Amino acid sequence: MVPQQHSFIRGILEWIVVFAIACVVMVGVRTFIMEPYVVPTGSMESTIEIGDQVMGEKISLKLGQDVAAGDIVVFHNPDATSDHDILVKRVIATAGQTVSFEGGQVLVDGVALDEDYAQGESYPLAVQADGVSLSYPYTVPEGCVWVMGDNRENSADSRYFGPVSREDLIAVVVFRYWPLTRIGPM
Repeated sequence: MVPQQHSFIRGILEWIVVFAIACVVMVGVRTFIMEPYVVPTGSMESTIEIGDQVMGEKISLKLGQDVAAGDIVVFHNPDATSDHDILVKRVIATAGQTVSFEGGQVLVDGVALDEDYAQGESYPLAVQADGVSLSYPYTVPEGCVWVMGDNRENSADSRYFGPVSREDLIAVVVFRYWPLTRIGPM
């Protein structure tokens, strides 16, 4: 009887160790490599719909790689009054580039962007989150990016809260995994 009881306890301990290792690996992956996000608003429609679930990779940002115009990023919301702590938007311009608006289009360094993903017209917003108006053309400061939602007429973005510090970037969206009918790379 003693050998069977010893074997049973050893089996339980082995499963506990396997479970603990799996938990550590899962936490490590979510913290440093990749994390899932649910998009709660329509600011990125029709590229990303309300309720879509996406994966954001973190390792490139942690290794100091820069994001590029066109990347979709996850970041901490600079607007403390918002109900959403985390936002998903598209990078439009990076440090040193100049953003302006003309005829409903975004211009970066004086060149109108070809934005087949954008929905609606792009205009500066009249009121900013901090009550200070941005003037255009606007040059993105060092260590920051300019982000906008693809649904331009329904997006609180850099036109509203200004540039986003690179330190506030969390991940770069690489993949949509839900709904299954629209699964694929971003």
